[in-house]
Amino acid sequence: MRREELASFLRAQREKLTPETLGLPVGGRRRTPGLRREELAQLCGLSVTWYTWIEQGREVSVSPAALARLAAALRLDRAGRAYLFTLAGKHDPDEGEAGSDEPPSSLLACLQAIHAPAYVLDRCWEARAWNAEAERLFAGWLDQGGERNLLRFIFLAPAARALIPDWEARARRVAAEFRAASSAHLEDPALLRLVAGLRQQSHTFARFWDEHGVLAREGGARMFRHPRLGFLRYEQVSFTLAGHPELKLTMLVRLLGLPTGSETDTLPPGLASDSQQGVGPNGS
Repeated sequence: MRREELASFLRAQREKLTPETLGLPVGGRRRTPGLRREELAQLCGLSVTWYTWIEQGREVSVSPAALARLAAALRLDRAGRAYLFTLAGKHDPDEGEAGSDEPPSSLLACLQAIHAPAYVLDRCWEARAWNAEAERLFAGWLDQGGERNLLRFIFLAPAARALIPDWEARARRVAAEFRAASSAHLEDPALLRLVAGLRQQSHTFARFWDEHGVLAREGGARMFRHPRLGFLRYEQVSFTLAGHPELKLTMLVRLLGLPTGSETDTLPPGLASDSQQGVGPNGS
């Protein structure tokens, strides 16, 4: 099915181009719109037979380098290029290391407008932006300079064990969530350095990582024992940002209707003004 979709996608993109736009001679009369297969193959440095097989949906191996040349010749935009590599089941060599995708100014403004703890992670789970509520909640991570990586905070910072009551269960889940999230970037040098460093510095991370657990980052209830604000409970929600697939926005929303007698019935001083405000549809 994926081969057929790749074939149809390439054919449709080829037919959108004209020889004139690419500086090629028009030649004789054309029976079909757009470029001929041999013209596109020539632009990409591919054999006509090999390219024809791809458009026919045959089972042929397409290298990332060949796909990159096809994307350039077809003048694909960012979304089209990503779709091409996804259909071919290959990693885009020009995607770059983690950290290259800067949070847009509109996202930074959005964070400040959210009246709940909210932060943005890149593909290595480095915090790239956060609001004041998140800085106040995550004592030992976002409230001080230095280390901003969520994994390194959870597995290496003593403050994380004090902040997260169910630390071992959460840490195991975080390792499995990160493994699932990083599956598309297994050769990213930044990701490899991060995992290698954590394995060396944390025996617990190494043990959890070697379990090869894989879990989706689905959110759910999150509990914290804050050094100043006491026991807190939230619902975590995460979003992938349109146009910035390497960035993830996470929000922590106060749970409503907690059972009577819960530690969280009474809001700690300093958080009541934030948590009592209405929360819109955007979240974590």
